[in-house]
Amino acid sequence: MLNRTFGCVRVVWNQTLATRQARWHAERKSISYAETDAALTAMKKDPGLAFLSEVSSVPLQQALRHQHQAYTAFFARRARHPRFRSRRGRQAAHYTRSAFTLRGGQLRLAKTAGPLQFTWSWPAADLAALNPAMVIICREPDGRWYVTFTLDTDAPEPLPETGHAVGVDLGVTDFAVTSDGQKIPNPQHLERRARRLARYQRRLARCRNGSVNRARAAAKVARAHRKVRNARRDFLHRTSTRLVRSADTIVIEDLNVSGLVRNRRLARAIADCGWGEFRRQLEYKCERYGRRLVVIDRWYPSSKTCSACGYLLAELSLGTRCWTCPCCGARHDRDINAAKNILAAGRAVAACGAGVRHSGTSRVRPAVKQEPQPVTAGIPVLQGGE
Repeated sequence: MLNRTFGCVRVVWNQTLATRQARWHAERKSISYAETDAALTAMKKDPGLAFLSEVSSVPLQQALRHQHQAYTAFFARRARHPRFRSRRGRQAAHYTRSAFTLRGGQLRLAKTAGPLQFTWSWPAADLAALNPAMVIICREPDGRWYVTFTLDTDAPEPLPETGHAVGVDLGVTDFAVTSDGQKIPNPQHLERRARRLARYQRRLARCRNGSVNRARAAAKVARAHRKVRNARRDFLHRTSTRLVRSADTIVIEDLNVSGLVRNRRLARAIADCGWGEFRRQLEYKCERYGRRLVVIDRWYPSSKTCSACGYLLAELSLGTRCWTCPCCGARHDRDINAAKNILAAGRAVAACGAGVRHSGTSRVRPAVKQEPQPVTAGIPVLQGGE
């Protein structure tokens, strides 16, 4: 029944998306949620789609709501255009309170014969005392099934103030370098498992389409990717939580990750870092625990500026990891110097009240000057007889 529900959700999503695209190309008009809801009723009356009535209607309606939200985020330039769903990807069905019951630790879903058997992963919480607002059933490409409960809870208490601010410079060799001089190494989760993953993918390529061996090989590839994904996510959560607990203000750069991954030599290494996910975690954790996240302009020359006197180098190659300021003679580590400049620029931006925590697309640029006149902690050097 759950597999059938996944298929119906996928059909409703894909057909509604195709209708939206066809109407936009023909009439340049969008479709409201009410129109898609009426179209779902018409789909169920179609003899060729009569199987949609065999499953609960709540996951189908939730798919329409999610697509409407996806288009709203797309037109607001917060997300990319919604895509068609494949049967080989992650499958999910969302059940609201009208489509499930949770009594005595037993979960019953609409249109199912009996209670759903699952293993509870939170021994500290009492399952029988939960009052979930939604239940999400999903099946990963590697064949694993998950049940997720969403709960309405109170906002957590803000963390105590530390009186400390930190600038963070993200990189490839070192994942993050702070203005305090701390270097967080890049674990390179994908690179460490690249050979094993390539071997699994070669086995998959040799299997015949539609065969049982190909399904098993595809599950092996999906399991390898799952291990990489979980290890990366765990590392990002630990790093972001440590920063949020240690500083009241965190300053980062507005990196253009989608543009950086176009570099064919560094694309895989940059994608393995997960900078976009790291920024997303910092944003919601700072908001949740009463911290301040400042995002400075991506064009700010943090690496080429001396953090001691403010001197700006004309050029600095990527291979130069240390350099000496020709004005004051200070010796700088490239990444630590950049982190110090990021912190100084973030303090200036926060003081003027602009450019603080721009969530969403990177097209929004904070109010930092675009000219090569950086805001630094030191005194700018007078050049050219000024």
